[in-house]
Amino acid sequence: MLALDPQITASQVLHAFHHDEPFLLLGASFITVALLCAAFSVLSRKFDALLLWLAAFAFLYGQRLWLDTQILGFTLAGEPFFGRINWAINFLTPVPAFLFFQKAGLLPRRGKFFTAALVSLFLGLAITVIFAGRLHILHTINNVAVIAALPFVLVRTYLQGAVNRDFVIMRRGLLCFVLLALWDNTLGDFWLHRIVEPYGFAVFLGCLGYVAARRALQRDREYSDIQQELGLARRMQLSILPASFPSSQSFQVAAKYVPMTSVAGDFYDFLQTDEQHLGLLIADVSGHGVPAALIASMVKMAATSQRAQAAHPAALLAGMNAALCGNTQEQYVTAAYVYLDAHARELHYSAAGHPAMLLLRNGAVIEIAENGMLLGAVDGASYFSKSLPLEAGDRLLLYTDGLIEARDAEGKLFGEESLAVEVKTSARMTPFETVDHLIAAVQRWARTQDDDLTVLVCDFVGEPIPATAD
Repeated sequence: MLALDPQITASQVLHAFHHDEPFLLLGASFITVALLCAAFSVLSRKFDALLLWLAAFAFLYGQRLWLDTQILGFTLAGEPFFGRINWAINFLTPVPAFLFFQKAGLLPRRGKFFTAALVSLFLGLAITVIFAGRLHILHTINNVAVIAALPFVLVRTYLQGAVNRDFVIMRRGLLCFVLLALWDNTLGDFWLHRIVEPYGFAVFLGCLGYVAARRALQRDREYSDIQQELGLARRMQLSILPASFPSSQSFQVAAKYVPMTSVAGDFYDFLQTDEQHLGLLIADVSGHGVPAALIASMVKMAATSQRAQAAHPAALLAGMNAALCGNTQEQYVTAAYVYLDAHARELHYSAAGHPAMLLLRNGAVIEIAENGMLLGAVDGASYFSKSLPLEAGDRLLLYTDGLIEARDAEGKLFGEESLAVEVKTSARMTPFETVDHLIAAVQRWARTQDDDLTVLVCDFVGEPIPATAD
């Protein structure tokens, strides 16, 4: 165990403690700041060089204050390696300091060479003192380098002018720290005979803390504003989706939309002309977030403008493509549209780069595909439709590619086959139960949701029996 030299009296220890008390407190404060900065950087899960260099600077500075105290000197004075460690930390402390100055913009971009030279020098001094011992020339080189470098840093910050309020506050704190550090390294041994540099460092840290707190509050306000705007955008996007499902004796329809983020680019709509005719549209905008949501609102307007072509899927998609071309900012749209005629017992289907529609009939799942170009990609693109007979009990499924492209923990796609299996499983469910079942199956499969999920189910009940007169 380490023990005090028996020749040291209690009064000497008490006097040393009173002398060291402010530096012990400041050292503990600086180390606490360093640990908080490091913890914040780890919790944010993002490498922040500025924060980490500040943490290293504050930690080494606090350790240096403790190692320079008389109390610790009494305890470790007999340890030969203690002096080397003390000097090594003293030489290492400027390393994260100048790296922080560079990262914080307190040095010009060309100052990287200046910083690299200083860092190499201080690292060399620390390594030398560990292996060669405490040589007075090393201490002199360190003092000369610090005395020469700190004024350069200070002058460069003032030559840059007032970039913003935060920069001015940091610069004032740096001014206080540099002036007191220069005092200790030049005139401190002749006047006052008291170390004052740590107080300047405390002021500098306080300025940095003020800037960090102000920026944190500003980020919180900006985050709150963004959340409010996203909430409004989400409500607006939901307003472009149908408020209710078609009420018909011939068809039963249900849909479910689960966006990956607050707002997204999936869209569906019902174009119903009368009791026996129904048009179902589904679309998927490339990308995610607000840009995709804005394009989805344009898809809504394009579809609304083509209601006159509801009975002709190919013409409807061609009209939508003409309306979107040149207006989607290089974001394209896949879409599928099916028109159902209960009286004629047939369907007409067309698509634009969209996953195939599924038809569940008598327990078997049939793919129906008829794809043209993506909407908004090529002006004047042609589309074609496919016609098939409808049978009572048929179930149609339209969906976006987020379902089949969902991946499990091993990266395996959910895929068309798994979707077909789930569609078969849902044969006895209602359309509302089916959409919930399919979305839940995909969510159980996927490790994370990496795309929007939209599914639309329509059951053909059959042509309604006309009422007979008494």
